[in-house]
Amino acid sequence: MGQFFKQYLEPIKLNDVHVDWKSMDLAYLMEDKYLSYFAKIVSDAKPAYGADAVLKAFNIDGDVRIQYNDQADFERIARQFGVFEEWKDGIPRTAYKGVVVFRHQTHRRIFLLGPDSPRLLGIEHV
Repeated sequence: MGQFFKQYLEPIKLNDVHVDWKSMDLAYLMEDKYLSYFAKIVSDAKPAYGADAVLKAFNIDGDVRIQYNDQADFERIARQFGVFEEWKDGIPRTAYKGVVVFRHQTHRRIFLLGPDSPRLLGIEHV
């Protein structure tokens, strides 16, 4: 029952759809493969840039990458989506390689909120 429980954690519910995990190939989740898998997701997402990037993102089909430039910019964009805004140790709290991945109003596509430069993402080989 912490500070953000009601807003971010209480709405989470247990999955009610059966998944046959034993039949799925989850090798891409292994540490030696995941960075390449993640880099491909980031590079394949269609970018939305500029002051009106959030509006542009809603008009893009498929996965969308929205750039933030600094902490204040991240917080402004995150607030528009209702994404956890907290920043810790120089990156958004829920980020991987500086990128926050989330779904918004649909399960069919993902939004990636992150810095633009692959160097900043730590995935220069994108």
